[in-house]
Amino acid sequence: MQVSSQRHKLANKLKTAWLNARARLGIRRVRDTDERVQCNELGNRTLFSTNTVHPIALLPIVIIFAPLTAGLPALVTPLLHSAPWLALLDAPRLWPALWLSLGSAAGSTVLALLLCMLITAGLYPYRRWLQLQQRLPSFLALPHVAFAIGVAFLLAPSGWLARSVALLSSSLAELVSWAPLTFPNALVHDRYALTLTITLAIKECWFLLWAVAALLQRQSIEQQLTLARTLGYPRWQIWLQILWPQLLPRLRWPLVAVAAYSLSVVDMALILGPSTPPTLAVLIWQWLSDADPLQRQMGLAASLLLPLLLCMLGLCAALLWRGLQSFWQAPTGRRAARQHGLSQTAHPNLTMTGRPRPHRGSRPASLLFGLLASLSWLVLALIALWSVAGRWFYPALWPAELTLQSWQQLDWQPFFSTVLLAVSSVIVALPLTLIWLEWGARRLQPLLYLPLIFPALPLVTIQYHALLLANADGSISAVIWSHLLWVFPYMLLILSGPYRALDPRLLLTARTLGYRRYQACLRLLWPSLWRPIVLACAVGISVSVAQYLPTLFAGAGRIATVTTEAVTLSSGGNRRVLAVQALLQCLLPWLAFSIAALTSRLGQGRVLSGSYPVFSATDRHTS
Repeated sequence: MQVSSQRHKLANKLKTAWLNARARLGIRRVRDTDERVQCNELGNRTLFSTNTVHPIALLPIVIIFAPLTAGLPALVTPLLHSAPWLALLDAPRLWPALWLSLGSAAGSTVLALLLCMLITAGLYPYRRWLQLQQRLPSFLALPHVAFAIGVAFLLAPSGWLARSVALLSSSLAELVSWAPLTFPNALVHDRYALTLTITLAIKECWFLLWAVAALLQRQSIEQQLTLARTLGYPRWQIWLQILWPQLLPRLRWPLVAVAAYSLSVVDMALILGPSTPPTLAVLIWQWLSDADPLQRQMGLAASLLLPLLLCMLGLCAALLWRGLQSFWQAPTGRRAARQHGLSQTAHPNLTMTGRPRPHRGSRPASLLFGLLASLSWLVLALIALWSVAGRWFYPALWPAELTLQSWQQLDWQPFFSTVLLAVSSVIVALPLTLIWLEWGARRLQPLLYLPLIFPALPLVTIQYHALLLANADGSISAVIWSHLLWVFPYMLLILSGPYRALDPRLLLTARTLGYRRYQACLRLLWPSLWRPIVLACAVGISVSVAQYLPTLFAGAGRIATVTTEAVTLSSGGNRRVLAVQALLQCLLPWLAFSIAALTSRLGQGRVLSGSYPVFSATDRHTS
């Protein structure tokens, strides 16, 4: 009874202080619709300004981005001479690798977008779409390297699919006299990088679906869909002529991120891509790792081609979009032909109130989603099976024995190094992210996302030269700093939306009561963001675990992680040890997301029970 009375008094005190502050500052009435605008204007006049950068907000820039300027001269100076460029243009493997990378990046981006469009148009807003949203974190947490290793286990000449074809062929040959089926041997490391392109498209499709799911939370999209369906338009016409023309421009930056990753990916290209010639990113990596100074300068010059190729792809996409806009500029408004004799003004998937009925969506989209999800689970099952396999002779579908020998003989040092790097990166990135969101200028925030939409190889090269100048390469701290360039933007991306959605009256009321701003953040604002914070930490851990090039360059090859070990073993090592490393790489992100889900529930319980600490009299700052 006494505790509830104290809470009631505190609530009345906060309400009175808020009303007094409004009265003093001339705010007569604050409506729900324009409440945030007025409070932001009030905050800009009295507490802080979002158009200026607080000195403490420069801390993330000083720690993460400013040291990169030391590596820029080492990257640019050798390129001012003509010898590297002439040697690069005379390299026989340059142009095949360039066209291969262009085709792989463009093909994977377009295919991922098409898969995303088909699944979204067929499943939204039905029950199957909700199931997809619930399973998206699991698919996003699956690392690219582990997924590529699972695909290699599936499509290799002695892989599980080849074993299935051999068994089926032998079984049918006993029943029918025909020539036995042969499995193609060139699916992995094929010369046209088709397997790499399709694998990248499937993996990046989940990322685009996550971006689309965030866009579809807008109420206007669902209203337009319901209205058009009520008027009798079929689903495909609504999405093609109404919704996708609105959503695609908002997907431009996720698409740029997908294209940039596909252009500069090295680990997946080493596992699935061709080797003669390799992709341009792998070729640059080989030149940069060469002992010949001219070869390294050629690698530096070729690394600058990746941003140019990305700009070329972006320009082609912009021209294509302009052409599509001119084609759709004057829609006729005609309804497409209906099937099954349905009327033009009603639809069976809508209730009398216009809400969608519980439905699984279109059958082709459901089958496509089920196929992609089943493929992801299948490659994970193959990795787990190979990690405990003993003798496994061809063409048996199941190993002759199961054993834990690979786990017992495993060197756990890469695993512990991965955990140390991931946790340390998140511990450093989280306060930097919160500091920027609270004190940083919002107009400068898009610049912090540049590492996500820029090819990774030039950035890694700049990092490496900066560490060489500081004589800090090969250390744990150097690898942690190199990971921050990607961990920090991803955590900022996750926390930005929930942070901007906070009620500004919380901070204003606390400041009115006389508390310092950092006290209000530590005791009120940041505890209320418990669930987004733990989710951002899980994303940061998964991003750090997946880093291959930053770990390889900044660690100078002396710091091994599960990712570097998996890529090294994929070139011809023991499949069982490779499967163990890939499974450990999957385990860490899923463990992080599981802990995030558990702690977010505990945090929600704390919010509901009101057990967050309140301000005490000793915390107050008397101005």
